[in-house]
Amino acid sequence: MSRRPPHPLRRSGAPVTTETRPPAPDGGTDSALARARALASPRPDEITACQALLRRDGLLGPDTHVSYFGLAEQDKRELLAGAIAPRRFRVMLVDLRTGLSHDIVACPGEDRLVSTRVLDVATDGHVPVVLAEFGMVEEIVHADERWLAAMRRRGLTDLTQLRVNPLSAGVPGEGEEGRRLQRCFTFVQKTPDDLGWAHPVDGVTVVVDVVTREVLDVADHLDLPVPEEDGNFHDPRWVDRPPRAGLRPIEITQPEGPSFTVDENGVIDWLGWSLQVGFDQREGLVLHDVSIDDAGRRRPVLHRASVAEMMVPYGDPSPQRWFQNFFDCGEYLLGGFANSLELGCDCVGDITYLDAVLADSAGGVRVVPQAICVHEEDTGILWKHFDNWNGSSDSRRNRRLVVSFFVTVGNYDYGFYWYFSLDGAIELEVKATGVVFTSAYPGPGYPFASELAPGLGAPYHQHLFSARLDMAVDGTDNAVDEVESVLVPRGPRNPTGTGFTQTVSRLRTESEAQRVADNSRNRSWLVTNPSVTNRLGNPVGYMLHPEGRPLLLADEESDIHRRATFATRHLWVTPYAPDENYPAGDLVNLHRGGAGLPEWTAADRDVDNTDIVLWHTFGLTHFPRPEDWPVMPVDSTGFVLKPYGFFDRNPTLDIPASTAAHCHPGGHAAGAGHDGHDDHGHDGHAPDDHEHHHDHGKAGA
Repeated sequence: MSRRPPHPLRRSGAPVTTETRPPAPDGGTDSALARARALASPRPDEITACQALLRRDGLLGPDTHVSYFGLAEQDKRELLAGAIAPRRFRVMLVDLRTGLSHDIVACPGEDRLVSTRVLDVATDGHVPVVLAEFGMVEEIVHADERWLAAMRRRGLTDLTQLRVNPLSAGVPGEGEEGRRLQRCFTFVQKTPDDLGWAHPVDGVTVVVDVVTREVLDVADHLDLPVPEEDGNFHDPRWVDRPPRAGLRPIEITQPEGPSFTVDENGVIDWLGWSLQVGFDQREGLVLHDVSIDDAGRRRPVLHRASVAEMMVPYGDPSPQRWFQNFFDCGEYLLGGFANSLELGCDCVGDITYLDAVLADSAGGVRVVPQAICVHEEDTGILWKHFDNWNGSSDSRRNRRLVVSFFVTVGNYDYGFYWYFSLDGAIELEVKATGVVFTSAYPGPGYPFASELAPGLGAPYHQHLFSARLDMAVDGTDNAVDEVESVLVPRGPRNPTGTGFTQTVSRLRTESEAQRVADNSRNRSWLVTNPSVTNRLGNPVGYMLHPEGRPLLLADEESDIHRRATFATRHLWVTPYAPDENYPAGDLVNLHRGGAGLPEWTAADRDVDNTDIVLWHTFGLTHFPRPEDWPVMPVDSTGFVLKPYGFFDRNPTLDIPASTAAHCHPGGHAAGAGHDGHDDHGHDGHAPDDHEHHHDHGKAGA
């Protein structure tokens, strides 16, 4: 597979479009192009220019690490009005020699630092964890006599086998205020190829100050046996059975290439949909200007969409792991852990890959090759009907555009998949896999963990995500109605008792719009534009369908409840504000809580028929099972946005019928012992399909 040098202004793979785009809703192709350029992912030259500015002003010394670098997006009201300003970038720095931390806005186009703020880490919180902290912690712990004594008591003396796992520290305890901390567990890795998660040394917690480089405390809570059984699923010699027989290839081909194009700013056009793909070190995939064509009229749906926070609270309150609650966006910068995807393994079919261009810890350029996968896939029947009266029989097949990426954060792996369907639906699916966080299992009946293998436990935990959806349903002034199904009481309106209906309640203020899903009532939230109606005279809208799974399972007085208050509601609605971007606040690491959504919504602002942002909490509550060990099959969560009166009728009536060549070849009767070939000797593909297995190139996002 050939590779071109990564550059965020070139998209190889799907054809780079040069044709004139349809007029934008706010005034034409020129304004849309200018806005796309303003919102595109950082370019390598912009990163290096910011690095030079920081060095020139003496802020990027030998012990200083870039914790975060990302586009500081311009106020969208200015962008939509066409007042495009020079691009600015937000940079967070930490000096690991002194602990001094900065929050900076740089403007390379104006050759200046716009603002520089020194953080009061005791009250502001700390900038996110930097990679250097992971590397230094094990060396510091290995030299501490208290930890060595705890290991010796367990018969563990070979330091080459003892892996120290640094973890975000949660809320500082007494005497820890203002310190930059990691709390650490220990695991045994028998050989360099061994899966260390199989052998937790449970009961010992180490607290490390990464600035002073000292161990503050070693707590030896209890002595549990280290589980001995290996879990080396990655070694074919460890698996106790031969490869499963009878697995025949499934090939996905598009002989004429994909149906989408990608331009130099990451704007994708696909069968009526238009959206701009970007990438951020904290959020990962960021989508801008999502719109759909309706009979030649381009209609906006979302101004911006992302996963703005993800946190994993653990439910074991024992002394050694009470703090175990991880904010993968705010503490660890999820996007920075993006995988390089592989054709045929992570993505199958006719794939276009995009690189992610990020800043490294020194402020230089770091490229994650093939970080984003763009493709389309068949999803079965779109619609179908055989009519008994007129004899017609029609069906259409559905397909969707998929924009995805995968990250590995410690033990877990997460895939984020945005789906855009022909019928106007938008879906986000998050796929969780990898290795569960392990512990020693105290014994039968332990109420806070599962036993996965002999003596090996896995604490109960949740994976809770916050999607930030900056809505733009046919414009910026939107409103939210809560829609529920209800039984109509028996009476004159319902004499038979069989009547049911739906109620629609407007959520007018921020306090009214803090809502919990209720699947027993089919509770959903309809985002409408009150000033735009369909042909039936009703406001156009998009419905948010929640999964309605459990929210944060923690006491209201707990530290994690204060830090992750966003996860106590499935829905929050706020008026758009350019500085309100993260539901748990800007600085999550070692913050005591109360920031973000609970702070903003205390003003109880109006959210009726104005420019609004939806914050949707969704996720998994995981009681690990033996089948999740040693590597976890994918578990999925997400939500769907569906048009609800947005179109005047089914918008897919113009989808052409599939041709016979695509419907029939390869079919055969079940149980016939067929060898996979049809009666013409074909293998279910067009004769030259095997010549069209594309790996479209890679470029920066």
